[in-house]
Amino acid sequence: MQEEDFTEDTGRPSKTKQKEAMHELRDLGAELVELSVGQLKRIKLPETIYDAVRDCQKITAHGARRRQVAYLGKLMRGVDDEPIRAGLAMLRGESSAETARLHRLERFRTRLLEDEAVLAEIAALWPTVDLQHLRTLRRNALKEQENNKPPKNFRAIFQVLQELDKQGVPASEEESEDE
Repeated sequence: MQEEDFTEDTGRPSKTKQKEAMHELRDLGAELVELSVGQLKRIKLPETIYDAVRDCQKITAHGARRRQVAYLGKLMRGVDDEPIRAGLAMLRGESSAETARLHRLERFRTRLLEDEAVLAEIAALWPTVDLQHLRTLRRNALKEQENNKPPKNFRAIFQVLQELDKQGVPASEEESEDE
């Protein structure tokens, strides 16, 4: 027999589908509980959800935490979960926009290592940048590559570029990427 034989054609989902949806929301809530405060703020959760997540993070007793996660799942039934899922995907690096942003920063880092003139471009895009620090990181990263050492400064350049990018992507750079 097929599953359709047991469902009535009432236009609403079966109890099994409803339970699956509730369990998904509970699991989504549990995933939110594992995030740091900074990551939670990046997702921009509704205040009730944010408060429930923070309360759950404070609970150490296993049973109480499980009940709080279940309550969080219940609260999430009343809100649109798509922005939350999109925010989690962005934090995991699964969103295409986040992936594109990271690739753009990697290309910027590669260009910087190839040509020191890119420092002037960075200074024009982000006036608050510490050019001396970035120049030192570039020089040390090149030495690391020559000596086959671990890429500590190479990674540090990327972190500096990420911090600059968090300040805001300048419009002039977005236009130059489209060309």
